[in-house]
Amino acid sequence: MVILVIAMIVLGGATRLTNSGLSITEWKPITGALPPLSTEQWLIEFDKYKQIPEFSAEHPNMSLEGFRFIYFMEWSHRQLGRLIGLAFVIPFFFFAIKRQLPKGRVFRFFLIMLLIGAQGAIGWWMVASGLTNDRTDVSQYRLAAHLSMAFLILGLLYWTYKDQKDGWGFRRETPAYPWHGFLIALFVFLQIIAGAFVAGTHAGKTYNTWPLMDGKFFPEGYSKGPSFWQNLGENITAIQFNHRVLAYIVCLLVVLYLLRVRSLVRVRGKAIMLVVLVMLQIALGVWTLLNVAPLNLSLAHQFLAIFVFISSVSLWRSAKLGS
Repeated sequence: MVILVIAMIVLGGATRLTNSGLSITEWKPITGALPPLSTEQWLIEFDKYKQIPEFSAEHPNMSLEGFRFIYFMEWSHRQLGRLIGLAFVIPFFFFAIKRQLPKGRVFRFFLIMLLIGAQGAIGWWMVASGLTNDRTDVSQYRLAAHLSMAFLILGLLYWTYKDQKDGWGFRRETPAYPWHGFLIALFVFLQIIAGAFVAGTHAGKTYNTWPLMDGKFFPEGYSKGPSFWQNLGENITAIQFNHRVLAYIVCLLVVLYLLRVRSLVRVRGKAIMLVVLVMLQIALGVWTLLNVAPLNLSLAHQFLAIFVFISSVSLWRSAKLGS
């Protein structure tokens, strides 16, 4: 399940960055499992796509072959979502009926199943935001919610996998600054949400210098939004600045944690690994920014974020449970 969700996040990122997410303009959980099977059906789907604002604004000269590419990107994303649902639901009910789920952990498995189902609905809610009101992209708020849910599911699945592997919460050692470990995981999660806003507003294609923005650390125009919350979610200057600052905070937190646990062998290795991953992610983020966020570097940046997140969850769990 962890591997499937990782694949889903990667494919979702590719779908977003190739502007493929709005190619399927309807949500058909059952009948939508099959793609168009004839030229006539393809033309019908293409005509539906031509009716939304994105087509006339960004792809007015798109050919049928070009449409097939973006359609299959979104279709594959939805198919993988269906597979993830089945891969979890069928074994869940099988082991529940046979009473083989760990005692006291049934609710967690049930919660994960509910979140997976909710994620499908959130995905359509996100897509629907880009089909009306002259929008050419989905809402960055709904994109952030969709990505946040994906990482929440990933974190729960990974933690559950580790619990099962280690005997369901068996404590082998005393905790090692668990609140510090929690703060690291929390800020990594917040940074991922901030990254969703960068992707949703194309903020990475502006202020393509580092470490300064327009020659200043704190850029002008940071607070030009009509309200505090709108500024955070709609002002590309604020969005990019926040993403940068959160990266610095994450880096500081993991380095400080490593210094605190340098004599604790059982968590030191995980702390070192996370420091290395965070440093690589920052370097990759800067490289992506300086090159005006090309597709390949943007995908690599999102891909590495998955492992930064998993590493942070692993470190938090180790700090809390001693395993």
